Amino acid sequence: MNLLARYAECIFWMARYMERAENLARILDVHETFARDTRGATNWFSIVQLNADEKDFFSRHDRPTAEAVIHYYMFDPQAPNSLLSMLRMARENARTLRPWISTEMWTQINVFHKKLQEMSARDVPMPNLSKVCTWIKEECQTHTGITEGTFYRDQGWYFYQLGKYIERADQTTRLLDIKYHTLLPSPMEVGSTLDISQWMTVLRCTAGYHAFRRVYPRGMTPATVAGFMLFNEGFPRSVVMCVRQIDGVLTRLRSRYELRGGSAAMERVDELLAGLLSRPIEGVLRDGLHEYLDWIQLQMNGVTNEIGQAFFGLDAPLAVTEQSQ
Repeated sequence: MNLLARYAECIFWMARYMERAENLARILDVHETFARDTRGATNWFSIVQLNADEKDFFSRHDRPTAEAVIHYYMFDPQAPNSLLSMLRMARENARTLRPWISTEMWTQINVFHKKLQEMSARDVPMPNLSKVCTWIKEECQTHTGITEGTFYRDQGWYFYQLGKYIERADQTTRLLDIKYHTLLPSPMEVGSTLDISQWMTVLRCTAGYHAFRRVYPRGMTPATVAGFMLFNEGFPRSVVMCVRQIDGVLTRLRSRYELRGGSAAMERVDELLAGLLSRPIEGVLRDGLHEYLDWIQLQMNGVTNEIGQAFFGLDAPLAVTEQSQ
């Protein structure tokens, strides 16, 4: 049967929310690790800045302490980018999609959401944060595995892949930005043991450390790590790998199902891919990595808007952090 636009949108956003939840758990884990380094307390406000949640956050909290940020991003039901909100939206999408997804997919998301809903900030003191983040990541990875093994390969599968890879590319840039922009060490610390350990932590939080070592058996620099996460076509979380997947999925979706929309989205993807393939990492660092990452995020937002207008019947631009249904 044909896939209705509202079901395609639900599938797309279910994938994005699950991918986003895993990456937020990774970001919280990164910050908890940095908070234990020799520099002392880390800048938890950087998480709020990266998600552009300053106005909403300060409407409920006076200061961006570790406790306030963790509560806001894990358990605040009113915060649109909290883990609880993401899992709620993923579950609501999955509930709408009961005729389209497998029973195993629905059950796992439903149980995951219920367990997180039953937790509170008291259950996640700072010493336990990394353990809880690991549990969240594993639950999200379980969802990915169940989906891979049980989701029927029709139009819905392609929209799921679009959502997953758009979100993954966007979140990889955010993880890079945490280290390079908000936690940039003083010039004297560049190349120090502390600096290298933080780059190593970023790699581990993208499950990329062992893959990185296959390419660079010795040594570690900002250029090699940033270049690996942006441009390495063998690393599944690299931006260029995700953009290539988006390009392929859009091509197959339009050709296999003769969909007329999506040409503007493909043009955006081609522009982004050209920008990724034409810039060596040395040039990116020289001109400003933070600005380059912002450009990638804006391009990904544009791709999302074009997909929404082409396939979901949306007239206005689609918000990236909120679902439009």
